[in-house]
Amino acid sequence: QVQLVESGGGLVQPGGSLRLSCAASGFAFTNYVMGWYRQAPGKQREWVARIKSGGSTNYADSVKDRFTTSRDNAKNTVYLQMNSLKPEDTAVYYCNRYYNPYDSWGQGTQVTVSS
Repeated sequence: QVQLVESGGGLVQPGGSLRLSCAASGFAFTNYVMGWYRQAPGKQREWVARIKSGGSTNYADSVKDRFTTSRDNAKNTVYLQMNSLKPEDTAVYYCNRYYNPYDSWGQGTQVTVSS
């Protein structure tokens, strides 16, 4: 059974930082490109970042140079370091496979950027 468990969200002031984690289980994590996604209130879920098994990364323009994703294949975990946070980064953040995301998304972790 596939499980994706996101954690690390919270309330942070503009300009602050957070580090999100996503623990994956139930599939061959190492074989897959993993993605981070977010969904703001009233908006569709959008892609944020992706990381290949070997560590190469790509980012949405809106987060480039502020967010960094990494992974620990030994721990089946992917991370998202978020710096210089802006109010428009407020959303629920999820991880999933980048290609053919699983239907069963995790519960996500709420990130709120506000003064």
